[in-house]
Amino acid sequence: MKAELAIQLLKFCFQIFNFIFLVLGVSVLSCSLWILFSSGHLLNALPSDEVRIVGTGLLLIGGLVVLVSVLGSIGANREKVLLLMMYLGLLIVLVLGQLFITLLLLINRDKIERRVDDTVDQLISQYDPDGTSQNHLLDSVQKQGRCCGRTGPSDWLTNSFIQNLTIPDILPDILPCSCFNASHPSATLCCSDCEPTTDPLIGQGDSLYEQGCKSRVSEWLQQNVLTIAGMGFALIFIQVVQSLVAVYLWRVIGRRVGSTGSRVLKDPDRAHLDPIPQEHMDEYVDDTLKNDGFIELQKNT
Repeated sequence: MKAELAIQLLKFCFQIFNFIFLVLGVSVLSCSLWILFSSGHLLNALPSDEVRIVGTGLLLIGGLVVLVSVLGSIGANREKVLLLMMYLGLLIVLVLGQLFITLLLLINRDKIERRVDDTVDQLISQYDPDGTSQNHLLDSVQKQGRCCGRTGPSDWLTNSFIQNLTIPDILPDILPCSCFNASHPSATLCCSDCEPTTDPLIGQGDSLYEQGCKSRVSEWLQQNVLTIAGMGFALIFIQVVQSLVAVYLWRVIGRRVGSTGSRVLKDPDRAHLDPIPQEHMDEYVDDTLKNDGFIELQKNT
């Protein structure tokens, strides 16, 4: 009775932690898909092997977490010792993989940040009003961050298109419209909010953002790195707890199976014999003696 109660309690705790484990795994899987396939962030524009390795590693870990959590749930519900052993083995593999990916991300954090700076400089130098997705990405960074350029508006002087348009004393401050807080119409080039367009615009405006976007981008990158690392360490903690619960559940189930098997081996026919009622015991003994005497009489004759 105590063993059965312990098994039910362990199964309940196991399913709770396994659900948290599954939710974290789906979150890691979503982050990996965002890193690898989303086109609306700077990481996707990076020509960085480290980012691709981290994204692919998180994709594998997230997928394995989902599969392992399903395997553990089946093993606990059906009380299958073999499935629980497989679950424990896969948890160990996942912990090692998560440690590798998380440490790789933290170690290369500064390197990734330098790659982000180089990518922003490249986007600025290649910016043109053709309406490419990377132009929209840079405009989005400047609008949301209320900033201009990487270190300041002067970074845009490296853009050949803007260099050709900028004429001192006639057309000064020709910049992307995302560098201005408010825009005003002009006789030549303007950043007008009256006619929305999908193409990035270059022109003149009011209230130029003097601050560069480097600090905004660095904060954004640090937040994402810490979020991913936090989910990784949370997964590791949950896996350690899951391993302890799974080990106890495995031991209790194995002990119950072992005790049941030993009782069967000691008296394999016990379950098939019905006890003889006390009131029929005398008749059973008399019949046995009579049968024995009858057999001996037959032998003598």
